[in-house]
Amino acid sequence: MDDSLDSTNTDSNALTQLKLDLRGSRFVIERETLMNLPESVLLCLFPNGLVLSRQGGGYEGMNAADEGEEEEEEVYMVDFDPQCLSYVLSFFRKAQDDFYGTPTQPGKYQGPPLFEDGSTHPSFNYAAQNTNPLFSKQAIIVLREELEYFVIPPKATARIEGDGREGTDLDGKATPALLQLKQASGQALLERQRIFTALQRNVNKENNMAEQHLIDMLCMSGFDRDDSWGFRALEPARCCITSIALVLLKTGLRFDGQRKVPSNDDVDDGGVSPEQTQLATAQKLLLFWRKPARKCWWDGVDIVVPHTSTSASTAEQDGSAAMAAEMASEAEEADVNAPTAGMTAQEVELLRSKKGRKCRVWARRVWTLELSLI
Repeated sequence: MDDSLDSTNTDSNALTQLKLDLRGSRFVIERETLMNLPESVLLCLFPNGLVLSRQGGGYEGMNAADEGEEEEEEVYMVDFDPQCLSYVLSFFRKAQDDFYGTPTQPGKYQGPPLFEDGSTHPSFNYAAQNTNPLFSKQAIIVLREELEYFVIPPKATARIEGDGREGTDLDGKATPALLQLKQASGQALLERQRIFTALQRNVNKENNMAEQHLIDMLCMSGFDRDDSWGFRALEPARCCITSIALVLLKTGLRFDGQRKVPSNDDVDDGGVSPEQTQLATAQKLLLFWRKPARKCWWDGVDIVVPHTSTSASTAEQDGSAAMAAEMASEAEEADVNAPTAGMTAQEVELLRSKKGRKCRVWARRVWTLELSLI
């Protein structure tokens, strides 16, 4: 810090910038940038809340001797994946620059928007622009998943004695073999990057039309049915995987300088243009602005993990290794409802080469859907 700065500037910087320590990685974030982040992300960063101002220039409980040393740098310790925060900050920064522009590059927003076919909407006017934020702000769909998984060890390896036993000891603690199985299971689930595979499987199993409508709405608004998570990682020392995906909301609006020539092909039989339908869907998602919605469900899946020396010999004894090739073919041909559906190419190869074994995993998935405006 420059010594020429007076105390007034120092206090001002302390209020406009925050220094965060995310599991050993240091971040310096502008207060305005922080407040533009999704509510669900802020809740993960600061589950107990955050006070962005000082009381009397120091901390509660700080004595006079420590106050002088700590006043120059105030760091908040945060238990959150630094790469996840980097992904969110980078996406939001790029979206903001593309929409509003930079000092050297103009953005998309240059005035009141119009429909892509050049038509006007009855409610589209300057008054509506002030009340409907979609007309003047960039909207981002935020979808998060917290996946907590529970591995069910095969009976053959759970019954054996010694170091290869996949179970618990007399004190109820997991054996090293069980811990290794949990880590391998987490890695297998981590590689399954498709966003909608699990939810679509649940839709087809329970014929839940509300969930199908959710998938259709998200795919119409910016996602693709084959999309992968933008960020996905295992949580340290936990059987938990966190994922997040961000996409720009499709509103069906274009701004000055990007108008399309009207075309009769843009109107369906009902007289409603596709752009108007798009805006109506975007209006539904606007309900999730500052109001994250959550959905939780259980999902039972079969995964493939590499054999250990103990599990390989056990598999040969009980004959389960002979089923590997058959299971690999089943995984390739399975529909979305089958337990083997969603297996990665690596899992299939492990089965074909008889170097892997099938394990049953129960996963508790929690989705958080939110809309952010910048």
